[in-house]
Amino acid sequence: MTDPLSPDGREAESPAKLAAGAGLMSRRFRGFLPVVIDVECGGFNAATDALLEIAAVLVDITEDGALKRGATHSFHIIPFEGSRLDPAALAVTGIDPYHPLRPSLPEREALQRMFREIRHSVRAYSCRRAILVGHNAAFDLGFLNAAVARCDIKRNPFHPFSCFDTATLAGAALGQTVLAKAVTVAGFQWDSGSAHSAAYDAERTADIFCDICNRLQESFRAAEHRACALGWYNAPPSEPTSEDPQMET
Repeated sequence: MTDPLSPDGREAESPAKLAAGAGLMSRRFRGFLPVVIDVECGGFNAATDALLEIAAVLVDITEDGALKRGATHSFHIIPFEGSRLDPAALAVTGIDPYHPLRPSLPEREALQRMFREIRHSVRAYSCRRAILVGHNAAFDLGFLNAAVARCDIKRNPFHPFSCFDTATLAGAALGQTVLAKAVTVAGFQWDSGSAHSAAYDAERTADIFCDICNRLQESFRAAEHRACALGWYNAPPSEPTSEDPQMET
């Protein structure tokens, strides 16, 4: 069953029911909702190389403020017209972009489906917009922004340049910057045979992000108390608390 269309032809989105812990999440990251993104590509140049897979892992929060990995939304993507496919990159990922059994979608459709799920979560947690979490996040954000521009997508829920980088977080908290090593020393299982799948890498990145943030709960609570003492939570916000206009135009 497809979603109904609004009068302007876009998919209509019903108001989201607030999630348990919505206030905790919106306070935890200053009104931003962390969403873990991983991309698999045909090379390293976001402007010229094909986006082949993308996965988004939502982050949820418990009533005691602990973060946990939420739903995964992943898509195989048809290379955009004229895109470059580096054989070396394909050898690493093991992706055959034109395999007849590959359930791939046009870039624009995949992004629109993914963004719809993220916007629902942003609203459910009373956040202003999403912020990308990635392992070496600048790479993922670069490819995401290039695809958004290429497809002329206006309703992008992500902050255009801010991000959380789990390579940095893991380096500081765990002494490891390679995802496989960080996952292992954090106590999670790592399956090298599943690596370089956007969904698998995004889920392990989400595990690392949630684990490190949960280890920092006492630090956050102390900082939150100081912010309350300074009156920051009672003062008018410096940024709009409603959705960013770029999400709607």
